[in-house]
Amino acid sequence: MENWHKTTCVLCPQNCGLEVKVENNRIVKVRGDKDNPRSQGYICNKGLNIAYHQHTSQRLKYPLKRVGDDWVRISWEQAVKEITAKIRELLDKYGPRSIAYMGGGGVGCHFEAAFGLRFLRSLGSQNYYSPLGQELTGSFWVQGRALGKQYLATIPDHQRADMFLAVGWNGMRSHQTPRAPVVLREIAKDPNKLLVVVDPRRSETAAIADIHLPVRPGTDALLFKAMISIILMENWHNKEYIEKHVCGFENIVSMFENFDAKKAVEVCELDYNQVREVAYLFATRKSCLHRDLGILMNRHSTATSYLLEVILPAICGRLCVPGGNVIPGYLMPLGSHTDERDPKYWRTVATNMPLIMGVFPPNVLPEEILNDHPERIRGVIVTQSNPLRSYADTAAYEKAFRELELLVTMEINMTETAKLSHYVLPSRSGYESYDSTFFAWTYPEIYFTMRRPIIEPEGEPLEISQIFVKMAEEMGFIPAIPLYLKEAAIRSRKDFAMSLMQYIKENPKAASFMPFVLAKTLGEVWGSANLAALWGILQGTGSEFKKAAARAGFAEGPWQGDEIFEAIMKHPEGLFIGKLDPEDNFAQVKTEDRKINIFIPELEEWVKSITPEAEKEALKPDPRYPLILNAGRHSWFNANTLMRNPEWLKGKRACTLAMHPEDAQTLNLKDGQLVKVITEAGEEIIELEVSDEVRKGQVIIPHGFGLEYEGRTYGINVNRLTRSTHRDPFAGTPLHRYVPCRVEPVPEEGK
Repeated sequence: MENWHKTTCVLCPQNCGLEVKVENNRIVKVRGDKDNPRSQGYICNKGLNIAYHQHTSQRLKYPLKRVGDDWVRISWEQAVKEITAKIRELLDKYGPRSIAYMGGGGVGCHFEAAFGLRFLRSLGSQNYYSPLGQELTGSFWVQGRALGKQYLATIPDHQRADMFLAVGWNGMRSHQTPRAPVVLREIAKDPNKLLVVVDPRRSETAAIADIHLPVRPGTDALLFKAMISIILMENWHNKEYIEKHVCGFENIVSMFENFDAKKAVEVCELDYNQVREVAYLFATRKSCLHRDLGILMNRHSTATSYLLEVILPAICGRLCVPGGNVIPGYLMPLGSHTDERDPKYWRTVATNMPLIMGVFPPNVLPEEILNDHPERIRGVIVTQSNPLRSYADTAAYEKAFRELELLVTMEINMTETAKLSHYVLPSRSGYESYDSTFFAWTYPEIYFTMRRPIIEPEGEPLEISQIFVKMAEEMGFIPAIPLYLKEAAIRSRKDFAMSLMQYIKENPKAASFMPFVLAKTLGEVWGSANLAALWGILQGTGSEFKKAAARAGFAEGPWQGDEIFEAIMKHPEGLFIGKLDPEDNFAQVKTEDRKINIFIPELEEWVKSITPEAEKEALKPDPRYPLILNAGRHSWFNANTLMRNPEWLKGKRACTLAMHPEDAQTLNLKDGQLVKVITEAGEEIIELEVSDEVRKGQVIIPHGFGLEYEGRTYGINVNRLTRSTHRDPFAGTPLHRYVPCRVEPVPEEGK
């Protein structure tokens, strides 16, 4: 057992527990960790193959500077001095709006965000672009209005529910909840529970469901408006719950008056009686729901989230109740509450997009660079993300990034984005550093684990947090740190805690730079800025978390945070560090009246405009692009851009265009042949896969391919087929699940 290490997967947000065997500094075997309290030994195909993520020929080892078409190895000192000098130049010439930070939201490593955001704020900038803005911010915004804070997104309490509604989510492949395939099979097999799936195609999850509503692509908002109107018309709404816990009900009723639900369901190409049955079941059973990219990246994205995630469960009494959708606990929220009505929060200068959860949507970044505004973005720091493959409209990103005066990439591999950068800085992987995530996927318990290094880094890579500390120090952002504080860090954590209180008392402004202070003291002793940040976070938790930690067995008092830190370090498999009161989830609601506020005036006209007549007209096929492309299918064989070595998929048919047999027959196409997919954004050639799982009129391409590795490209980059301007009007979320396209055969050579 000496070479086996407990750790977690870094390839999706579930971060399942792993046991990894390391020999000669290489991962050689992987198995599920049965001691992990969240994943309980579950592991998927991606987790089994993390060695292909860790060990690649593209690993970055030393700081690099682009000189013409060549890369020159430089020292960390030179890299930091030159980068910070350029940042100062941009600040002096154009002000803080000229700098942006894109990153901090990796699926396996979140700690850098504390340092990256502190660095950005020290520059005076709010230009933070994160993957949250690619998928979730519309959902966070509507739930924030309803529950009081944007970071209070709900999750399904499926363990105590007897009906699970899965919307635009193929959990059998895309997870998004712990042990998703296991949980879904258990629900499907339980005679006392119902699994209902809303999805255009017969996905792996739909295949095991009790009821499958194969909704027409792009009509989700219309469907849920119909379900709500049916519930209200039939008087199935929970009046007692509404009276006690809901505010604004009388204001939302007019959105559904005189609404023709039968016509709406007809446009959705569904059976009215079946939709009515699902509405009745959801309103009267112990129901909960889970939504995913099928609606978050589709037409009417923010309005659909409002209908599905706020109004529907609120009028049925299914929010903050056992077996419903509940607000989970957390050690740290995924983002900050940034109410766009407060003038202190920025909007983008060219596209007028608001900050939501503290982030701007990646979709608008090319436009924020390619404009004539004097405060346009001119310098970008990219971390843990590969915008040239991860985000919509690759062509727009390439054009925009070439216009930047400074592009810095901090990464583990030489990615497509890194190749366009002025400087590339090598970061440690998730298996070479202390790191973790703050995804809140458990209830009522609060789970946490801190990965520790199990591989020795080669070359000179650093934690991204450490890189930001170096840059902050060069910029003069870190306050003077007295010798007594550094000496206390060496002696003990308790001595350090007492000395830190004295230091903050003497230097109150230093509290704003706490991540840097901790990194320069505890972090230098422990060799990890991330680990120092964890200790600091645990000392500064609020009263609600302290009570939750006490429920989990940690004694209340001044040393509770240190006790939790000690427990985390003793449990590499992870543990529950807190527990909410499962019978009083309403205590988590942060609105002024402590009620669920379901009326959002900014969305009233939008919801009213979603009518059968308007949708029928809007959904008329474009003769030039008669098919609808779902740009981003989840499967066992894609992991965004984190798996660059295609050897992990050797022998697999991983990147294809899936099409219904009738569509293939109409177009005279056959399984396995090459076809050309054409959209307004561009065209790509890909292998055709004929499948009866796909809905007629819809085609599907997975994301996470088109990566360049050792001189060849595997699969296609689906984001060359998407436009960044094809997005939700409020949150900027890309509409990847509704991209009009056409498909043509590729002539065989010689014909």
